[in-house]
Amino acid sequence: MSDPILFTVDDGIARITLNRPASLNAFDAELAVAWRDATAEAVGRDDVRAILLGGAGRSFCAGGDVIAMANTMGRGADITSLAQVINEGILSLTRSAIPVVAAAHGTTAGGGLGILMCSDYAVVGASSKIGSLYANIGLTPDLSVTAQLARAIGERRALQLVLQDRLLTAAEAVEWGLVAEAVAGPSTGSVADAEAEADAVRERAEQVARFWLAGAAGAYGQAKRLIRSRPSRSFAEQLAEEARTIGDAFDTPDAKARVAGFAAASRKKSAR
Repeated sequence: MSDPILFTVDDGIARITLNRPASLNAFDAELAVAWRDATAEAVGRDDVRAILLGGAGRSFCAGGDVIAMANTMGRGADITSLAQVINEGILSLTRSAIPVVAAAHGTTAGGGLGILMCSDYAVVGASSKIGSLYANIGLTPDLSVTAQLARAIGERRALQLVLQDRLLTAAEAVEWGLVAEAVAGPSTGSVADAEAEADAVRERAEQVARFWLAGAAGAYGQAKRLIRSRPSRSFAEQLAEEARTIGDAFDTPDAKARVAGFAAASRKKSAR
């Protein structure tokens, strides 16, 4: 049996790949536990400066495994417990000071939408589809969908998505601000082309992660933390937290070197 999560750390990047491709990476109990553990390890390691989320196979994530729910979970309390385990992983990523990029090829639906929004920068394929679809089976949104969706795209658009069985196109998802960019793949529509588009999405997400690593990764992470944690503070408290954080950043060796380099380049330019 394959591991439900593929987890590696290489050169500062933690790669967390949902690995239930036959079920479109839908969450069952085993994947939920593996997700919780992998995200906790990723944000807890000193050698991780960027996190890349992905999915094996044809799609990023189809949410919860409805077949597993029907066959193994007889009570609503079982579903609640499953969601709570997955939520631990969501909190690990969104509370961390490590930037997260998602390579979300194929279809993302249901709770997969919440997993997508755990990322701070999302790349999809040009043929990708994204939607809610909970009500199609009589269920309500979970896995942070109502916590994050309206904040990401606005309340009216969030309502449009959760109150219809609509799947956004990649272009619509970019226009709505739900994802950062869509990567075009070959256009003939074959299985091979779908795989090539998925590879292009993963490659672009890797480039984003490496952009962070090549720059001041710690500063990017703190900027992410400031924005993610803003709802817990008043406006005045947020200003104070910004002031404290930039002071802490100024004292880091990375910032000192970059500030000194910028000042030296400016002096050289003005002396010409």
